[in-house]
Amino acid sequence: MNVVLFEPEMPANTGNIGRTCVATDTKLHLIEPLGFKINEKAVKRAGLDYWDKLDVTVYSDYQEFLERNPGAKIYMATTKAQKVYTEVEYEPDCFLMFGKESAGIPEEILVENQETCVRIPMWGDIRSLNLSNSVSIVLYEALRQNGFEKMTMKGDLHRLHWK
Repeated sequence: MNVVLFEPEMPANTGNIGRTCVATDTKLHLIEPLGFKINEKAVKRAGLDYWDKLDVTVYSDYQEFLERNPGAKIYMATTKAQKVYTEVEYEPDCFLMFGKESAGIPEEILVENQETCVRIPMWGDIRSLNLSNSVSIVLYEALRQNGFEKMTMKGDLHRLHWK
């Protein structure tokens, strides 16, 4: 699975998303310009001690991303989509793209990819959810559809004995 952040602006969101990617064995793709330096403390603090385990690739722009990932199936999360994120079938190697916090994915990109645009339902006039929350929602649906392959499915709860 792959998560793509188009020009992310907030280091804490990217750090949180990086941590989620490590926990799900998902590759993270960052399309510049970034609103921060990748080695900023805020990114690493949000990613905790997982950042060094993250499989991350940075691209100079959207065109380079497309050139380096030819034929990639890309689902684009946007509030402008007609389909809900649960209405599509995600391939195990697909790319889930999310736009920058202030503006989302540019409309010219969305228009070219309308058939793979998905939305998270929201109530009322809320503009959007937090980026890291949106990534988690869509990513976990894609992982669920693919059987949570290679993920730990059961915990080990130890009983506490009280005196």
